[in-house]
Amino acid sequence: MRRNITVFTLGLLAGILIAFLAIFIVLPRQMFVVTESDYNFGDTVSALVKSAEASDWTIPHQYNLQATMQKNGFETAPVSVMSLCNPLHAEKILNSRNSRLVSAIMPCRVAVYEDEGRTYAAMLNAKLFFPFMKKEAKETLKAANDESRQIIKSIKQ
Repeated sequence: MRRNITVFTLGLLAGILIAFLAIFIVLPRQMFVVTESDYNFGDTVSALVKSAEASDWTIPHQYNLQATMQKNGFETAPVSVMSLCNPLHAEKILNSRNSRLVSAIMPCRVAVYEDEGRTYAAMLNAKLFFPFMKKEAKETLKAANDESRQIIKSIKQ
């Protein structure tokens, strides 16, 4: 009996450790898709805008976070966040009672930033949400995610 309790306790502790590693070490690295650009900051932003428009996506908002921070008295490196929208995907989400909650992560956002002389584009890894969504929302989000990743490929030569 004592051996069973020891084995159970060790198994429980191992499970907690594995869950801790998954949640606090592995998952954060997978939360975002980061792509290093072959271009400088300005050219990366331009390439993404052109690629989005060529893919029938719109950019309803583009935020210059460096300028916003300067207005508040802070100096930061260049950061641009683009809101990418595909009206066909948005309509499916917004007109479905079962999927409307997905609007919390709409539109798709892409951040362009510099780090140590290199330029990157980052976006949320929407695939992590798929298991928690109903079929229609999952299909729409998958399509939007796949198309967003195609748009980001424009920063690679």
